[in-house]
Amino acid sequence: METERDLPFARAAFALLFTVNFCNYIDRYVLAAVFPLIQKDMHVSDAAMGFLASAFMIVYMFAAPVAGWLGDKWLRPRLMGAAALVWSAATSLAGFAGSYAQLLAARSAVGTGEAGFVSVSQSYVSELFAPQKRARVMALFTLVVPAGSAAGYILGALIGQHFGWRAAFFALGLPGALLAFFITRLPDPRRHAAQEHSAPSLAEYLALAKNKVFLASSFTQAAATFCVGGLSAWMPSYFVRYFGFDVGRAGMTFGAITVVAGIAGTWLGGWLADVLSVRYRRAYYYVSAAGLAMAAPLALAAASCSGPRAALTLFFAAEVCVFMHGGPMNAAIVKCTARNVRAMAFAASIFIIHAFGDAVSPFIIGKISDEAGLRLAVMLCSLTLLPAAAIAVAGGRADRDPA
Repeated sequence: METERDLPFARAAFALLFTVNFCNYIDRYVLAAVFPLIQKDMHVSDAAMGFLASAFMIVYMFAAPVAGWLGDKWLRPRLMGAAALVWSAATSLAGFAGSYAQLLAARSAVGTGEAGFVSVSQSYVSELFAPQKRARVMALFTLVVPAGSAAGYILGALIGQHFGWRAAFFALGLPGALLAFFITRLPDPRRHAAQEHSAPSLAEYLALAKNKVFLASSFTQAAATFCVGGLSAWMPSYFVRYFGFDVGRAGMTFGAITVVAGIAGTWLGGWLADVLSVRYRRAYYYVSAAGLAMAAPLALAAASCSGPRAALTLFFAAEVCVFMHGGPMNAAIVKCTARNVRAMAFAASIFIIHAFGDAVSPFIIGKISDEAGLRLAVMLCSLTLLPAAAIAVAGGRADRDPA
């Protein structure tokens, strides 16, 4: 049985990991903020720029299962600290890149470190607090996605606009490296479990492939991430091209929208799911599905607008809706998996999410943009939110746990 009470060190550990994960997403999305500056400096196509984002995700998703396997066997704080140091150093090293190939290598290395942290930190955080708070806690931890990505847009755009894109990578890679040591000093909640943690067997890992709730939760996030991740890479460039924004204004504007809408949507989804789950056991899935289904037409309408004010308003509404799924879907993964395979469960989920999501969508958007324009690419990408909603509903139907 999992503890029904918060662990004594839960709040301090959560605060530290939240801060480090915030730095994680800053480092991930600083690239999108300086896309136009790198493209101008290195003279590469939209498809090549999209592949920079895709390459990070490809490495990230393949490194995640390895990190998950290690996380189920080793002390997780040490693994998380080492991972934070690797991605932070790689971010700063990207500023020294003298060619597209060198920049590609640096961004790929960022993916290795971030995979080690994200897959393990989610299993760690899920064990800090009582189960009845799970969707809200996971939603709060997921707030770093909009908040950190927005900070990456804003800080990357401001630093890049005034000091160049290299300076943005130099500066934003440092905080995570400085915090890495403190992560290694955290205790591991598994030592507080009622029964001794046992290393999982191969059969227990393979059982994840037959777990319908796990698969539905993962593929819901994959379809949503195809859209969200792809658009996150290209929206600053979208506002530069179609509405005449400069790089700094585009990054700050879209970053501000993302942080406000993302925080509102993520918290709303987690709160609603926890409140409704008291009476409706499938609330995790149906709250997620409702948000994704509402987001699709809003995003399509936004991409059809000819003026920036209407487009920004509709994109804001779409982001509020789409971010509602994060906390509930991660809580569903915790609910349907055993403690001793949870790091691998999140790692496998990360692989699915990015293999079928934003590992490919930035490149696909760039390719469509080269052929038919960025506006059409954005509209087509928005349609993937509809299958995401359908998969979430299927996950609810597959969940037969009465608890």
